[in-house]
Amino acid sequence: MNTILSNRLHMTFNMQHEHSIEVSQMSGKPIIGIPCYQDTFPAGQRPRLVQYQTYTKAVMAGGGIPMLMPLETGDDLRTLFDRIDGLLLSGGDDINPKFYGEERYPKTEQPDDLRDEVEFELTRMALAEDKPLLAICRGIQALNVAMGGTLIQHIADMVPNALKHEHNYDDYRNRQHITHEVEIEPGSRLASIIGTHAGVNSFHHQALKQIAPIFRPVACAPDGIVEAMELPDKDRFVVAVQWHPEDMFHTNDQMLSLFKAFVNYVQERG
Repeated sequence: MNTILSNRLHMTFNMQHEHSIEVSQMSGKPIIGIPCYQDTFPAGQRPRLVQYQTYTKAVMAGGGIPMLMPLETGDDLRTLFDRIDGLLLSGGDDINPKFYGEERYPKTEQPDDLRDEVEFELTRMALAEDKPLLAICRGIQALNVAMGGTLIQHIADMVPNALKHEHNYDDYRNRQHITHEVEIEPGSRLASIIGTHAGVNSFHHQALKQIAPIFRPVACAPDGIVEAMELPDKDRFVVAVQWHPEDMFHTNDQMLSLFKAFVNYVQERG
């Protein structure tokens, strides 16, 4: 990225952050940071940092103010982190298997090491400093890998008799539909929010394999694939799901309640 474009991008995000903070201070609503990702399509275009509107709309429906975060490192990342009240890790492409000690499987997508590294660092800061965190799809995988867990690189090839978890993610109407059920552990934070049973959508070809020791799995699909995990500490909000509630909250009260519970927790913490 050339210096002029980089400076313009930095200025644009700084203006957005300042505006978000001003709005939050006036409204009393918490700021939820959502890291962007690098858009490399189509090839040859100027580099862009992007994010899906469904995440920002879901945060706003839950009562928060979304703040898109560029993929900065070092002191700039620390500054960004300090300005948010909660962190949301979104869906996206596969994590580089080198970060959990494996070679890349042929069906694993091309990696984006910068995104991986930034999200890992944000995750570790959030856990170390007790900042509330909600992770979605790729987000649950990033959370797991950041803390020492591993992933199944391609469910269809590696899990006998698995359900079809990878549906057409480009059809937005399809993203709002239930494709399978999940059972949620009674007594978990997730169950306290959406109950012990939920119908979910599904757009992932990878899944959790070895769960990082600090987390516990709290939801599974009928084939045994882990669909959610959280911190056992009931006084902290670190919840991660494999499905995409941001695509379902418009018509599904269970999914809307997840965003409301997240934002409410952030706000109550002050």
